[in-house]
Amino acid sequence: MAAVAAGGIVVAALAGAGAAGASDRDPLTARSLTPVVRANPKAPGLTTPNRLSRGLTEVARVQGSNEVENPQDGVGYYGYDAVDNQPPLLPVVGTGGALTEAHKTEPDKNTYLVLKGQRGATAGYRYGSHFLFQGDESGTPGYVTRVNLDADSAHRVTVLATHDAKGRALPDFDGSTWDPFASQLLMTAEAGCNGGVWAGSAEYRSGGTFDEVPAMGKGGYEGVQTASDGSVWLVEDVGGPSPAGTNGKLANSYVYRFVPSKRGDLRTGTLQALQVLRRSGQPMDTGSDLLAQDLKDLHRLGSSFATRWVTIHRTTSANAAETFCATTAAKAAHATALKRPENGVFRPGSSFREFFFTETGDTNTDSIANADAGGYGGVFRLTQASPSAANGRLSLFAAGDRDHTGLDNLAFAGRDDLLVVEDAGDGLHSQRDALDSGFVYDVRHATARRAPARFLAEGRDPSATIDSALTDAKTPGFTNDGDNEITGIHVSDGDPTVGGLLGAKAPRPFHHGWRVFWTQQHGDNTTFEVIADRASDDGARR
Repeated sequence: MAAVAAGGIVVAALAGAGAAGASDRDPLTARSLTPVVRANPKAPGLTTPNRLSRGLTEVARVQGSNEVENPQDGVGYYGYDAVDNQPPLLPVVGTGGALTEAHKTEPDKNTYLVLKGQRGATAGYRYGSHFLFQGDESGTPGYVTRVNLDADSAHRVTVLATHDAKGRALPDFDGSTWDPFASQLLMTAEAGCNGGVWAGSAEYRSGGTFDEVPAMGKGGYEGVQTASDGSVWLVEDVGGPSPAGTNGKLANSYVYRFVPSKRGDLRTGTLQALQVLRRSGQPMDTGSDLLAQDLKDLHRLGSSFATRWVTIHRTTSANAAETFCATTAAKAAHATALKRPENGVFRPGSSFREFFFTETGDTNTDSIANADAGGYGGVFRLTQASPSAANGRLSLFAAGDRDHTGLDNLAFAGRDDLLVVEDAGDGLHSQRDALDSGFVYDVRHATARRAPARFLAEGRDPSATIDSALTDAKTPGFTNDGDNEITGIHVSDGDPTVGGLLGAKAPRPFHHGWRVFWTQQHGDNTTFEVIADRASDDGARR
C-alpha cells in the first residue's frame, strides 16, 4: 500500500496527478477506452495482478488488515475479524489440528462524500474532508466504517457503528447510499426476510448507531438509490430454489420503490414493487418455471414491456413499528420476479427517468436457462416519464453470456458510459477458466450493439490464492471465500447535496473532483481508487 503522510499530502498528490494526467480522450469512456483484451485465467496456485486499460492505474487506499482507530465489539480491522484478539492471520494449524484463519468481513459497496468539519475518535485530529463509507458483507457483528482518505494510517479507518439504538448487533451490510433529503446514510442487509434497510449519520459519534427503517420492509436488499423526488429505489438479491437437474435457480427477487409520506422522512410511506405486463396486459409469471415463456420473452433483446408499480405495504404513524417481509408481499401482489438483480443506478442527464439495473443470473455455465431464459443474467433499462410515475417500460439492454455474467455493481462514468462489474464466484471462474472483469457499456442505443469494452481484468492477490486452494480442497473448518471478486464500483464527486444525487450530474472521472473507487473483495480485501495514468496516456497519444 502506498505510504500516506499526515494530513493526506501523498493522497492529495496522487489524486492531483490523476487529474493532471487525464487527457481529452477520457480513458474510462466507451468511445476512447483501450480495452483489456482478455480476462485473467483462474490457475491453481497462481497469484495474478489486476490489469486495467491503458490510461488507467489504481492506488490502494485501504486494505483489510488496516487497524481501525477505535476498536470495539470485536471489530479491530477494516476487513478482518480478529482471531482470539490476535492480528489477522494467514491459515495456521491451531490447537487440536484445526485450521485457524482470520475471518474476512468483505467490505462491499462504496459511498463517497465530501464533508467539512468531521470529527473522529481522536480529539483534535484533523480528519480532512474526503470520506468513503462501507458496510461489510460478512462478519460478527456487522459494522459501518468510514475511510478517512485525507488521514494518516493510524486514523485511516473509523468505526461508525456496530449496533442499533436498542443495543442489538447490526447485520452484515451489502449496499449503501447517501440520502440527502434525510441527511442519512442508508445501508442494506441482503438477508431475505431478515434483511432490510438501516439508516444512520455520516458523522462520527461516540456510541453511534444505525437503526432499521421498518417502513421499507424486510427483504434481501442490496442495491439502494435515492431519486430526485425523494423516493428510495431498492434492488433485491434473493436466489430462488434450484429444480433438480437444472443447475439453475427460479426467479425470486424484486425491484422496489419506497415513496415517503414526506420527502426526507423515512418513518412512513408506501412500498411498491415493479410489475411487468404481458402484451395482453396481464402480469408476467416469471417465478414458477425456470423456462417460463414470460421469462424468455423478458430476456429477449429488442423486447419492451409495459410496467406498473403495485403497492405492497403502507406504513402510517399508527403501524410504524410493525414489520413485514417485502419479498413475500411482492410475490402476493404478483410483482415480477427476476433472476437475482443486485444493483441499480439512474442515468445522468435523464432527469431520473432512466434506471439501469443488473441481473446476476445463475452463475453456472451448465444451467438449462442459459440459452434464452436469463441464466446468464444481463442489464435492464426501466424508463418512466418521471421517477414518480406509476407506469413505465422495461427492456433488456444487454444480454449476459458466458464471458459477461454474474453482473453486480454498476456506476455511470459519463452520461452514456455505464460501468458494470462481475461477481461470478469461484465455481463459474473454474468453469470458464476466467476471473472477474469490469466492462464499459455505451447506453446511447436501445440495446447494446456490440460486446462491452473491458476496463478491468481482476487478478488474485496472495491471500485469495491461498484461500482458493483451501476452498478447492474442501478444507475442514475453513470459512472464507476463495478467489477475489469485484464489488463497489463507484463514481462520484462526493457532493452531499440534493444536486449531488447519483444521476443528477454527468460524471467526469479524474476532472473537477470526480473520483472512481472499487473494492477487491476476499483475500486482502483492498479498496482501490482508479486514477488516470499520465505516462500510459502520453504513450498512447504518441
